[in-house]
Amino acid sequence: MPADVPHLSAFDRGFQLGDGVFETLRARAGHPTELPEHVARLRRSAEGLAIPLSDGIEERLAGGIADLVAAESLDGPTGDASIRITVSRGAIVERGLLPREPAAEPTIVIQAWPVVPPAPGHLEHGLHLAVSAIRRDPENPLSALKTTSRADYVHARLEARRAGADDALFLTVDGFLSESTTANVFLVRGDELATPALGCAILPGTTRSWILGWAGRVGLEPSETWLSIADLAAADEAFLSSSVAGILPVTRLAGEPIGAGVPGPWARRARSDREAFIGGDPAS
Repeated sequence: MPADVPHLSAFDRGFQLGDGVFETLRARAGHPTELPEHVARLRRSAEGLAIPLSDGIEERLAGGIADLVAAESLDGPTGDASIRITVSRGAIVERGLLPREPAAEPTIVIQAWPVVPPAPGHLEHGLHLAVSAIRRDPENPLSALKTTSRADYVHARLEARRAGADDALFLTVDGFLSESTTANVFLVRGDELATPALGCAILPGTTRSWILGWAGRVGLEPSETWLSIADLAAADEAFLSSSVAGILPVTRLAGEPIGAGVPGPWARRARSDREAFIGGDPAS
């Protein structure tokens, strides 16, 4: 349906309560990147909120993505699309927090946009991160679910903007590194490639998993561990990873340089290799 035609019920619980989950991914030349991994995480997130998804959801989504990128002329050899899959519990007229039984029919929306290249300065100079005042609780069962309740993330981005930074970094309630508003964080320390452990209230990113496998192939020792702000400040280099933006170098934290204060060689190589992988290079 055209985006400007009203078709989402005002009673939809995703609109009313943020009672939904979502995934974002790339589709290069009409081929979704790591769709099974994204659908598996979508299903885990949905199960965490008791939103039912059918057994054939992956096939339905694959067909929907194919139809959408074709309709948007993003399926050609140079087509590069950012895909968002949103699933809410659906429209329920009654008020109240507890979803009724039996469940409503979930609302499923697929959207596509052309991938916008990073700002030239982000690749040339790297990102500047600020630290959000919001703390992540590793004991919160929602921390590993990709829900549509994003007020914390919006607030953190506003904090970053007020600080003159590009993105905000969350810490756990105990002061350990967690993640940024839209990406996982990595540190290079000598031959070690370190990233916050799953117990640090992070979303287990699909690109994060790819990078951990990539590290061993290129001579880095991957490490999932507990990291501090001091560890980030003292790193040789750092970068963020996400499915759509890919790998972006981080060169400043709260106004202070990380490493040499310029994008490092490992961040550049990781981005290049990841883009090759998305493009279908089997060697990446």
